[in-house]
Amino acid sequence: MASGAFRVAVFLSLVCSIAAFGGVAPRGLFTNRFVSGTNFRPVLRKANIGPMMFETKVFQKETLKFSNAPDETYEDILRGGRDKFKLVTKAFEGMKQIGVIGWGSQAPAQGQNLRDTLKELGSDIKVTVGLRESSPSWKSAKLVGFTEADGTLVPQDKAIRESDLVMLLISDAAQATDYKTKIEPLLKKGATLGLSHGFLLGYLESIGEKFRSDINVVLVAPKGMGPSVRRLYEQGKSVNGAGINSSFAVHQDATGRATEIALGWGIAIGSPFIFETTLKDEYCSDIYGERGILLGAVHGIVEGLFRRYISQGMTPHEAFKHSCESITGPITKTISKEGILKVYERMGAADKAKFEQAYSAAYKPAKDVLAEIYDEVRSGNEIRSVIMHGNRFAKFPIGKIDGTYTWKVGAEVRAKRVESEIPLNPVTAGVYIATMMAQIDVLREAGHSYTEIVNESVIEAVDSLCPYMHAKGVAFMVDNCSRTARLGSRKWAPRFDYMLEQQAYADLDNNAPINQELIAQFKANPVHKAVEVCCTLRPSVDISTTGASTAQDDLSFTFRQ
Repeated sequence: MASGAFRVAVFLSLVCSIAAFGGVAPRGLFTNRFVSGTNFRPVLRKANIGPMMFETKVFQKETLKFSNAPDETYEDILRGGRDKFKLVTKAFEGMKQIGVIGWGSQAPAQGQNLRDTLKELGSDIKVTVGLRESSPSWKSAKLVGFTEADGTLVPQDKAIRESDLVMLLISDAAQATDYKTKIEPLLKKGATLGLSHGFLLGYLESIGEKFRSDINVVLVAPKGMGPSVRRLYEQGKSVNGAGINSSFAVHQDATGRATEIALGWGIAIGSPFIFETTLKDEYCSDIYGERGILLGAVHGIVEGLFRRYISQGMTPHEAFKHSCESITGPITKTISKEGILKVYERMGAADKAKFEQAYSAAYKPAKDVLAEIYDEVRSGNEIRSVIMHGNRFAKFPIGKIDGTYTWKVGAEVRAKRVESEIPLNPVTAGVYIATMMAQIDVLREAGHSYTEIVNESVIEAVDSLCPYMHAKGVAFMVDNCSRTARLGSRKWAPRFDYMLEQQAYADLDNNAPINQELIAQFKANPVHKAVEVCCTLRPSVDISTTGASTAQDDLSFTFRQ
C-alpha cells in the first residue's frame, strides 16, 4: 500500500492546477479572467488594500498609518513587552494545559518562552511537550527542563488529547501526512489548534478537506527562526521589549475566544509587536520569503559577488568583506534601525552612481526569480515539493552547506574581524537592496498587507537571520530554520546566483545605462513609510547570537545522528 507521504504527493499533483487558480490564492487574487488563449493568470488587486483590523477585549491595540496616499493604509497592531505578561492569564482563561507538539526550529523556543512566562505569572497552566517516544528530540527537551517526572514531557498522542491549546510545531511534511489521521481525531471539542505556519491549510484545501468545526484554529507565526525567538526572549528578561515580531490569524473561532488566545500566545512568547494576517497569506508570504531575500537569495548573492570580486582582483579576504560582511554588517544594520532608503542616502555621489547601476542591473533578474517562486508557492508546487522530500528524507537527509571555499574564507575573516572596518560596498548594496525591493514589490502586487510585507522581507532578514550569518556563516543562519526553509534555501540560492551572474553582472560589465525610472520608483516606493514605522517598533536591543543560551542553536541539534 502506498505510504502516507506518497498519497499526499499524488493528491497534490492532481489538484495543483485547481489550487493555483481556485481557492488557495491569498486574499486579493482574483482568478476569473483569461488572458490570450490558454494562458490563465490571476488578476492582481491594487496594493492599497483595506486595513487589517481586529477586536480584543483583553489587550490594548493601536491603529497605525503604514503608507501615505495614493497607497494610504492603516493597520491594527498590538505592542508586546514584559509589562503585558500580566494580561496573558486573562487571555488564557479556562486553560489547564498547553501542548507543544514537536521539537524543530520553533518548538524549543516557544515552549520554553511560554513556560517561563506562565511561571513568572504564578499561573498553574502546564506547558507540556509531546513527542514520539522514539524521537531523538526527547533528550533535547529534557536538557531544558521538560521531564517525564513532572508530566511536562509525554508521548505526542497524550499531549494532544489532554491539552486545551495544541501548538502543532512538527515539520510541514509531517503535518500534511499525519494531521487528519493521527492528530485531529485526538483534539478535544473546544480545544484550540495552534499553528506557526499556514502550510497545513494549503495542503488541506488542495485535497478538499477542512479543519473540524468544533475547534478553534489560530496562528502565531514569529518572524524569525526559533533560536532567535528564544535568545531575544532571554535578553528581554533584562531589557523590556526584546523579542521577535509575530503575525497572528484566526481561521476558525468555535468558542468565541480564539483572538484573545492567539494574542496571548504572541505576547507570552515575547513578541514586541503583533499584526494580523490570514493563514493563506502567511504561508504564501513565508514560504516565498525564505526562498527569497531571507535565506536563498542572500546566499546566492554572497556566493556570486564573492567570486566576482576575486575575478576583479580582490584578495579572497577582501572579497568576502565586500560581499557577505558588507551585507550582514553596515547594510542590514542601517536598514534595521533607519530603513532601506537610508543606506542609499548616506552615500556620496560616486557611490550613489555605483549603487544605482547595480540596482538597475539586478532588479529585473531578481524579480524574475521571485515572481517564479511566488507562483510556485501559490500554485501548490512548492508545498508538494516539500512533502515529497519528506518521503525521501531517510534516504537523502539534508546535507551541510558551509564547506565550500567561500565559507572557509568567511571563517578566517570573522576570526580577525574589526566591526568598524567592514566596508559598505555600493555594488553589494545595490544588488542586495534591488532583490529586497523586488521581493517587496511582488508581495505588494499580490495584495499582502504592509505589516506582513515588511516583516517577511525586511525585519526578519535584518533582525533575525543575517545576524546569525554574521556570527558564524551561512549554515548557522539557514540550518537553524525549519526543514521547509532549509530545503527552499538550498533549492533557490543557485537560481539567484546564476540569474544575477548571467544578466545583472553582465550588464555591469557592459556598462549598461542606468534605468532612471526604476531608480525613481525605488526612491518613491510607499514601502519606505511602512519600514520607517516598523523601525520604531523594532526590538529594543540587537540579538545576541553567541552568548550563553538555551536556544539549542549550535547545529548539533539540527544534524544529530
